[in-house]
Amino acid sequence: MKRDLHFKIDYPHPPERVWQALTDPVAIAEWLMPNDFEARIGHRFTFRTHPAPGFDGIIHSEVLEVEPPKRLVYTWGNLKLNTRVTWTLQATPGGTHLILDHTGFDGLRGWMLSNLIGQGWRSKKLARKLPAFLDRAAAQATRATP
Repeated sequence: MKRDLHFKIDYPHPPERVWQALTDPVAIAEWLMPNDFEARIGHRFTFRTHPAPGFDGIIHSEVLEVEPPKRLVYTWGNLKLNTRVTWTLQATPGGTHLILDHTGFDGLRGWMLSNLIGQGWRSKKLARKLPAFLDRAAAQATRATP
């Protein structure tokens, strides 16, 4: 049994601003999780969240691809999970079309985790936290421009 997650969403912000939200560690911490990310192929980093039974709250990752401001790929896992996250950004007349593929959920445990993680991506991170961050970044950029 294998399951992959696939999300598409449009944001009224340019790809460069969305890219910054996906690759700046301070930005990532604000809308996703605390981290030590660097947009450099081969960089190993962690995301940190609240521990839960059977989970220490640490997600181990490694950057696999970086193509600013179009594509970012990294692993996402721990001892019980080995998945891959792919962000694809496409410029649109009104902003950015973002595609998130989170792939490699294997077996019954993977299927269960994909439901939990998928709900977080769908209803919390992509629908609320990332757009709120992008809106704040746009407002700050507007205030900084004379």
